[in-house]
Amino acid sequence: MSNILICDDEKDIVKALEIYLSADGYEIYKAYDGIEALEVMEAHQIDLVLLDVMMPKMDGIQTISEIRKTSNVPVIFLTAKAEDSDMILGLNIGADDYITKPFNPVEVQARVKSSLRRYLILGSRKETDSLTIGGIELNPKAKEVTLDGEAVSLTPTEFKILELLMERAGEVVSPREIYAKVWKDDPFGTENIVAVHVRHLREKIEIDPANPRYIKVVWGSGYKI
Repeated sequence: MSNILICDDEKDIVKALEIYLSADGYEIYKAYDGIEALEVMEAHQIDLVLLDVMMPKMDGIQTISEIRKTSNVPVIFLTAKAEDSDMILGLNIGADDYITKPFNPVEVQARVKSSLRRYLILGSRKETDSLTIGGIELNPKAKEVTLDGEAVSLTPTEFKILELLMERAGEVVSPREIYAKVWKDDPFGTENIVAVHVRHLREKIEIDPANPRYIKVVWGSGYKI
C-alpha cells in the first residue's frame, strides 16, 4: 500500500481527493499549506505528493523546490490554471505531472497510478532509449507505447507522429512538417491526412479525446504535445 500526501488549502478539495484515492487502497496524509506538507514528509514515508500551486504561507513552487533538495518522490501539481506557461513552469521545476481543476476522478486515479508505477516499479529511472511525458512512455527501439502502464496499440504512422511530437515537446509542429517527416514526401495539400491520423491517435491516448490532455491544436499553426 502506497502513502499519498494531499496538500491544498481548500479542505473540500483535499476531502474529495481523499475519497477518490482511498477507494484504491492508498494511505492518505493531508496538509493545507507547503509548510505542513514538508512536516508530514519529514515524519512519514511518502510515495507521492499531490500539491496545489497556489497556497498561503508557502506555495507549491516553493514547496517542490524544498522537496527536490532531498527527495525524488513523484509530485503531481494541482492547478486551477490551464495556461501552458503554468504547466510548463511546474514541470520545469521538478513536477512529474499536473492535474487541472475541476478534477475528473478517473483522470486523478490514472495519473496517480501511472506516477506510482514509474516510481515504485521502475525505480524512477529514466531509460535512455525511452521518451516519457506524463503517463505516456514511448520506446523507439522496441516500437512500444504505454499509457499509465497499459500497452497502447498504434499503427506505424500513429507511432511516428507521436514520436515526433514527443521529441519536440512544447513546440508547435505544422501539418506540413509532420507529413514531410513521417511520410517523407512532398507535404503540399496534406493537412487533412495529418488531421485524420492525429484524431485517431488522440482516440487511443486521451481519456477524453474531445478535451485532449496531451496533443493540443494550435489553430492555424499545427500541433504540440
